[in-house]
Amino acid sequence: MADDQGPPANVAAEMPPASATSPPSAGEVRLGYVFAAVGAILFSTKAVAIKLAYRDDVDAETLLALRMILSLPFYFVIGGWSVRERLAKGAPLPTRRLVLAATATGLLGYWVASYLDFLGLEYVTAQIERMILFTYPIFVVIFGALFFGQKITRRIVVAIAISYSGLAVIFSHSIVEGGESAVIGGLLVLGCAVAFALYQLFAKDLITVIGPRLFTCIAMTGAAAGAILQFLITHPASALAVSGRVWLISLFIAIGSTVLPSFFLNAALHRISAQANATIGTLSPVATILLAWAILGETMTPLAWLGTALVMVGVGWFTLGGRK
Repeated sequence: MADDQGPPANVAAEMPPASATSPPSAGEVRLGYVFAAVGAILFSTKAVAIKLAYRDDVDAETLLALRMILSLPFYFVIGGWSVRERLAKGAPLPTRRLVLAATATGLLGYWVASYLDFLGLEYVTAQIERMILFTYPIFVVIFGALFFGQKITRRIVVAIAISYSGLAVIFSHSIVEGGESAVIGGLLVLGCAVAFALYQLFAKDLITVIGPRLFTCIAMTGAAAGAILQFLITHPASALAVSGRVWLISLFIAIGSTVLPSFFLNAALHRISAQANATIGTLSPVATILLAWAILGETMTPLAWLGTALVMVGVGWFTLGGRK
């Protein structure tokens, strides 16, 4: 697996001394699982909050821009603190190439992926969105094998077959319940899962070199720049004059579903592998299903439950077995 083989040569050339990148201790690994669990639960609230905001007739571009505008000050402050701390310790700052790589990775994971997710939620329920997005660990494995030298085992093949059977059931349910628009939404969320899987794979080595806190600030600042620029190109600035309710929801999305979980996720990736992090991600769809039922009043048909069960069994088969 790529995580076991270390970073590629072009990244390793700019890594700090070996003592700074030694394998995490057992205690750090356990802490990594805790961080991953907290991040997964916080991320699970995003879809529900977005669906609540859409009730006020706000579009994906505006809501994504509001999310980034409100979260950006936190990344500026924490990033500045991280730089100051490094300078005080005499530690080197990341090179320009590493900053650009982190920025590009952030654009992929938190602008491209987020935009596809926000768009998809205009068409599908929060529960269906989370179940489709939940398949990203499978894409981590597929792309890991194609581009990062990871191996595909028999367990992975079985997991993929089960998970995609579940996706087929979910998509067939979407066609019956929501027609063509629901299929479009499902495909958009699936595109989000692909982009987020690539983000996890690219971020792992960069976090090792840059550190989780500074990497998060650089990556999220890049993503914010992309989202805000997209909004300014497609909307007049006056479109930000949304209702106070949407501003409050956007503030929650910015802090509770973006700032906090992004730091927890990257702190987890600093201590455990992308695959292990995906294991803990099984908490996310369960939390979303419960929140969507309690807050949005969403219900699940027997067919949707069948697809959900297949997806969770498939991903669980891979991730839990891989952890053992």
